[in-house]
Amino acid sequence: MRGLTPNSVRKARLKFETSPNLIRHYDKARYATVTAFVKSGYLYEQVNKSVIAELDNMKLPDGYRYQAAGELENKQESFGGIETIVLITIFGFIAVLVLEFGTFKSTLIVLSVIPLGVIGAVTMLLITGNPMSFVAVIGLIALVGIEVKNSILLVDFTNQLRERGVPLDEAIEKAGEIRFVPIVLTSLTAIGGLIPLAIEGNPLYSPLALVLIGGLISSTLLSRLVTPVMYKLLPPKVVVVGEKPGDIPLH
Repeated sequence: MRGLTPNSVRKARLKFETSPNLIRHYDKARYATVTAFVKSGYLYEQVNKSVIAELDNMKLPDGYRYQAAGELENKQESFGGIETIVLITIFGFIAVLVLEFGTFKSTLIVLSVIPLGVIGAVTMLLITGNPMSFVAVIGLIALVGIEVKNSILLVDFTNQLRERGVPLDEAIEKAGEIRFVPIVLTSLTAIGGLIPLAIEGNPLYSPLALVLIGGLISSTLLSRLVTPVMYKLLPPKVVVVGEKPGDIPLH
């Protein structure tokens, strides 16, 4: 090369260095993904909390940050529209019950069993150590439908007895005695079918089965007390058709 002396020529040194074979970008920022699998016997919810707590205590260099993804991100996306679904479900229940009974008092009595099932469902999740996952929320929605169905049977039969001339207290007592056994048998049948799913320990559908089992147990037992009390406090208006109490087919 012209103009270069031997002293001005520098030799190049070649050496191997580690470098990423692929540079990923998200919102014009470089990022790297770190993945891991949760060991059997541990809940991902608890693992995520422990990892995030450790990351919060780390001092990252300027310009660096972390963002939790994986199951946590999927959970946030799944719960993104759950509020709308719950509101639609509630208004749907109210509309159907108002059309069924024609009074808001009967509707309120029927819906009063919903918190009773939620108590048992949440308690079952706490006992088994399962988080309130998206699958568990789906189980809660299904549980509400089963609870409302059982409550409709009890309230509707009580209204029928009153329409045929039975006094309020006697109608509440007879309806509880006659409808309690079918409601219990229906709940026991559902619980028996869900037990194999619950004891398997599968994170996909076991929380759903546990929610249904716990909710059915608590709602079946507590509704035996709460529903008659609510009916006594808020007796809906009925039109008496004039039949004698002795003519009522109670079985």
